[in-house]
Amino acid sequence: MHASTETPELGYYDRPAYGLLREASEHPLILVCEHASRYIPAPLNDLGLDPEAAQQHIAWDIGALALAESLSEALGATLLTANYSRLLIDLNRPLHAPDSIPLKSEIYPVPGNQALDEATREYRRQCLFRPFHSRLASLIDERLAAGKTVRVVGIHSFTPVYFGEPRQLEIGVLYDRARAYAERLVAGLGQHPLQVAGNQPYRIEAGSDMTVPVHGDGRGLDSVLIEVRNDLLRTPQAVRRWSDYLAPLL
Repeated sequence: MHASTETPELGYYDRPAYGLLREASEHPLILVCEHASRYIPAPLNDLGLDPEAAQQHIAWDIGALALAESLSEALGATLLTANYSRLLIDLNRPLHAPDSIPLKSEIYPVPGNQALDEATREYRRQCLFRPFHSRLASLIDERLAAGKTVRVVGIHSFTPVYFGEPRQLEIGVLYDRARAYAERLVAGLGQHPLQVAGNQPYRIEAGSDMTVPVHGDGRGLDSVLIEVRNDLLRTPQAVRRWSDYLAPLL
């Protein structure tokens, strides 16, 4: 039950918080796409962003859903995806993180998040954040209880220009405790003509990340985030290329 109904956003979140593909898969991999969608309910008017900004990387990880779906199909692996924009609440941030509900994303202020009362913040947590992470936890619980191996991999994309600075990196593998797994992925990707690195363009940190520290490292599972530059995910052919690189390694 929702903790509060005293919010103007009551009833806005009428679609499920997540999508789930291949729930009964026997593959050890659970794919997660926390920034799969840019959907914001119409009454929220794109949180006051102009139409162009609302479609940019600040609202979602462009191309990440297509890549995650391609990997899920190629491997027959389970895939959990977000159905709402990260601007409403970021599913890969702990609830205590300052940018859990971002006031600003890169160079873009988010007007609709500037003056939220606690009831509205809690309503987003109850409707969007907790169902997603509860479902991911239960997927892991069910497999571990059955004595199965589990790996958790988040699929993300990053913008080719960040705060005006171009990025040459094409793909990064982000990790903390799963060093051996991550280094195997980096080495495998390095067999192709790619700009690849570990822990770039970001690093996993317990205070600012959710999926790897909580659902992976926190449970002793191999877990990484994959980051592909989003200008390399703009066509079905490009998505398939990256899926072909990654699927044999994951």
